[in-house]
This record gives sequence, C-alpha cells and structure tokens, in this order.
Amino acid sequence: MRNRLFPATVLVAVLTTACSMDKYCPSPEVPLPEKISPYQSRLDSLASADMRWWNVYADTILRNLIQKTLTNNRDMHVAVSKIRQMRYNMHSALDDHLPEIDLTLGNHDERQHGRNEPWDIENVTEFKGRFSWRYNLFGAETWASRQAEEEFLASVEGQRTLQMHLIAEVSTAYFELIALDRQLELVKKTMETWRESMEKAELRYKTGLFKETAYRQAVVEYKASTVQIPQYEKLIALKENQISLLAGELPSRVDRDDTLTFSQNFLNQMPNGLPSELLLRRPDVRQARAELAASKAQAGFMFADRFPSLSLSWQGGFEGDPIKDLFVSPYLYASGYLVNAIFAFGKKHHRYKASLESYLQERASYEHKVLEVFKEASDAMVSYVKTAEASLLLLDLQNATQEYVGLAQKQYMNGGLDYMDVLDSRRKLFSVQQQLAQSLCNQYLALINLYMAFGGGWSEEFPQEALSKKQLKKQEKLVEEKLSDSTFNAQEGLSREETARREYRRAVGEDITRRNGKKIKADLEPKETKKPKE
Repeated sequence: MRNRLFPATVLVAVLTTACSMDKYCPSPEVPLPEKISPYQSRLDSLASADMRWWNVYADTILRNLIQKTLTNNRDMHVAVSKIRQMRYNMHSALDDHLPEIDLTLGNHDERQHGRNEPWDIENVTEFKGRFSWRYNLFGAETWASRQAEEEFLASVEGQRTLQMHLIAEVSTAYFELIALDRQLELVKKTMETWRESMEKAELRYKTGLFKETAYRQAVVEYKASTVQIPQYEKLIALKENQISLLAGELPSRVDRDDTLTFSQNFLNQMPNGLPSELLLRRPDVRQARAELAASKAQAGFMFADRFPSLSLSWQGGFEGDPIKDLFVSPYLYASGYLVNAIFAFGKKHHRYKASLESYLQERASYEHKVLEVFKEASDAMVSYVKTAEASLLLLDLQNATQEYVGLAQKQYMNGGLDYMDVLDSRRKLFSVQQQLAQSLCNQYLALINLYMAFGGGWSEEFPQEALSKKQLKKQEKLVEEKLSDSTFNAQEGLSREETARREYRRAVGEDITRRNGKKIKADLEPKETKKPKE
C-alpha cells in the first residue's frame, strides 16, 4: 500500500512547490496606457513588425550594407554562439533527470595481514555495473531544467535585440554619412561663392570702388569656409570607419546613394500599434520576460533543494580470483536512501532567500523595461512628427533667405545697401542651408528610431548556425518535401531550396516567439482578486 501511495506523494509535493513559488514570486505589474503618444492619431495603425527593413529602406546600397552587417558582424557571431551554449546547457539540465549507468572492468590485489600471520595476497578481477538515480522530492531538477530553457529563450531574444540595434546603428551611420557628404558639398559651393566675391571685392578695392574693410571681410569669409573642409573630410572618414567596423570589415570607402531624397510618404506609413502589441513586438521585452522566468525557476530550485532527495542504487557484476573464476561468483546489491543535508539546511535556506530577492530585482527590471519601451515609442513618435514639421519650416526659411539675398544684391548694385549687408545675407543663407541639410538627415534618423521603438528590423528566422543536429535533419527533410512539390514557389531573390530552409527556420523562430509571448499575454490579463469573507 505504501508503495502505491509513494508516487502520488511525490506528485503532490512537486505541485505544492510550483504553487508556493507563485506565492513568493508574484507576477509583474504591467501598466498599459490608453495611447502611446498624443501624436498617435497622426499615424496609422500598420504593424511595424511586418515592415521589414528591406521594405522601409528603399536604398539598395543600404539594404546590401545591412545584410553584410548581419552576416559579418562579430557581435552577431557571439550572440549566435551564446544560443548554442544555452541550448547545450538546457540539454544538460534535462539529462540530470536521467539515471547514471557505470561499468567497471579491473584487476587489483587484496592484501590481508593478521597478527603473527604472513601476508595473504589475493588477486581479484572484477566486472561490475552500477545503476544510480537521485531525484529531489520537490522537483529541484525540474526547476533547473526550466531555468535552463528560459535562459535559452532569452539568448534567442537577445540575438534578435542585437539584430534590431545593428540595423538601426548601421542605418543611422549611413544617413549621417550622406548628410556629411551634402554638408561638405554645400561648404565647397559656398567657398566657391566666397572666392568669387573675394576676387570681385579685390578688383573693386584696387580700382577705388571698394573700402578696404569690405574687401578684408570678403577675404575672411573665404578663409573661414576653407577651414571647414578638412573638418568635414575628417568626420566623413571616421564615419566610414565606423560603418566598416559594423560590417565586420577593415576600414574602407563606403558606397552610398548621393541622389537619395527623403520621402514625406513615410508619415502615412509608419505605425503606432496598440500598447499590448508593442510589448509583444519588442524582442528586448521578451528577453527581459524570459530572464524573469529563469529567475523564478532558479528560486524554485533553491526552494526544492532544501528538502530530501530520493537516492536509488543497483550494483551487480562478477568477481573472481583468478580471472578464470570471474563468472563463478556473481553478486547483486540494491539500495534506496532518503538523503537530506541537515547541517547545510541554514546555508540552503539563505540561498533560497537570496534567490527570492534576485527574482524581485529581475521583476523590477522587467517592469522598468516596459515603462522604458513606452517612453521610447512616445519619444520616437514626437521626434518624428516634429522633425518633419521643422524640415518644412526650414525649407520655407531657405526660400525666404534666398529671396533676401537676391534683393540685397540688387539694392547693393543700386547703391541702396552697403556690401557688408550683402555678406551678412549670404552668411544667413549658408547657415540655413546647413540646418536644412541636417534636418533632412534628422528625418531619416527619426524614422529609424520610430521603426526600432516599435520593434521593427529583426527577423523570426532562427539562425542557421544555431540549429541542432536534430533540427538540421528536420530542415533537410522539409527541403526534400518542398522540392518534390511542383506547386512550391521560391521567394524573390532566393532558390526553392533556400526558400524551404528559411521557411523551416522561421517556423522554429515563430515557436519561440509564441512561447515568450504567452508569458507577456498572461501579465496583461487582469488578476483575479479574492472576495473578502463575509
């Protein structure tokens, strides 16, 4: 009867442990605003996660640069290696559930010596097998494997987060490089204008039509414009080196599209989404949630590790003297123990308490991450709208300044203005042109920040290098099935074989997305409150 009740007792103990962890590790509180930003109504409700970077960035050169970065960047290699490491840790934790089997084949001398008796030397040959299994009654091994699994999921989301940031970083550097090119071009054109003005001023000064002050001022303006050229050339070289490093290459010249212009249509294309969708969309949020679940599993392990473990052992084999009598004397030995470290209970209890505090820290970090993503999304939306408005205003200002320069030039020729006023109007025009060039660049940067704030840019496709041997076999089996299907079509720019492989890797990645999304969805559900007793 006791033998029948024992498995049920173990099951009840494990279930009691799980419930107790929910009690001591409370779920995070995830506040959701009604809307992300007051400018939300000015943007539509498209899902940015569905807008891949190759659809957002129309520049073919930038697309190729992003692809090269995702392939060659060393940090991406580290992130993929960490996924493999966490998968091995997960399998190792799962293997801890299994029993151990040892085989021993050996030979040794047994020496016995009694009082006033000669040494008795016996040569023994043995062939033994041992089967052992140890399992914590409160499921410590289950918690350990759960922790390893959550750490694996967190590593996948970490790779996706890095992918999102790398796309944003290389795109930002690319547009900043184009902005520097345009500013350098503007400086050179302005320098040429100042050079022509200086030559005219010098001619008029020598003929007595100009004051020396006006001529010297024209010389100063020309010299000041020449000073800016090496500064911009330095910034361009440094920016190219930054992009080369991101792309995993040695410093080299970076190709770019000099004809690129900003499209105002992006104002009607970028999304706002729903607050809950924002949390599910961001890989860094899902990474933080997986790390929180791993911390809870660690606390569960520390809780269960304080209590007894069941140890079962079976040992049998043959032993003989000499080797010809090896199979004459077989033996079998079985044992079972209930093991608990009594004097280590205080140490384990304190470790358990420390793990609870660690969980509370991770819980606070996750809640802070939720607040942080809403701030980033709101900031990105405000910056995007206001940067676009500033560009339009600067464009109007540039047109007005150009008219002012033309009018000042006419009045100067008619004797109505001093030449210093003409120089001043040109300085204002140059300053406005520089601001407008930077503002157009800021529009691209605001687009990037908005895109990243809503979790865009990463792919659910699981890295090829991180697939296990079992997954690789499944992938190749899928490829064979797809290639034999005449209705299966290849994606644009890919072969049918590569399309099939990507479909499999995407299915693996989507499964991980769903598993992490379930935790966040559970956080968003209203918590049931117990009714007070009457």
